[in-house]
Amino acid sequence: MTELILALDVPDRERAVAIARACAPHIDAIKIGYPLVLSAGLGITRQLSGLSLPLIADFKVADIPNTNRLIADLVFSAGFSAIICHAFTGRDSVQSCVDSAHKNGGTCLVVAEMSHPGATEFFHGGVAEHLAQVAIACNADGIIAPATRPERAKKLRSIIGTKKIYAPGIGIQGGDIRAVAGIVDGIIVGRAIYESDDPAAAAKDFARVSKT
Repeated sequence: MTELILALDVPDRERAVAIARACAPHIDAIKIGYPLVLSAGLGITRQLSGLSLPLIADFKVADIPNTNRLIADLVFSAGFSAIICHAFTGRDSVQSCVDSAHKNGGTCLVVAEMSHPGATEFFHGGVAEHLAQVAIACNADGIIAPATRPERAKKLRSIIGTKKIYAPGIGIQGGDIRAVAGIVDGIIVGRAIYESDDPAAAAKDFARVSKT
């Protein structure tokens, strides 16, 4: 079974909460990034806590170790279950996020390769593979790999083994659930759900496909 994660990049507190509540029966987690947090604050977690769904902080943390630790500690104190960080800043920076996550009973996911077309300018020539190896070395809980390039997700799976892979890019970016469902542990869907006329129905449709 492949999990369905809602990327709730809606910069409006009331609308975001309404969409999350409507979609909750059909999703396995909610990923929250800067658009919503900068609009509503970290306290948005309190309004979503009643849904009993894991909340993933998609801040793609990429700073020196001490700053990463401070960010991660605040994230988990706010009620998030997981944090996403970049690995190009080096192993020590990743380790600070992993250590904070595990200290707080949470998880840390490392970006190995992003899903948009421009990502191929840098995530090539073995770079993504190296970032995945950093995730392993730091005992991270998993990686982010592109649903838009299933062959890359498959390659990264061969490196990280049984650690989790969450894959963005389904829907508007062109990723196909059926092409990656057998490779990844979770698919991340944003605009194709929250910009639809009926987000709950869209989430239900994605969930039905991801779990078959």
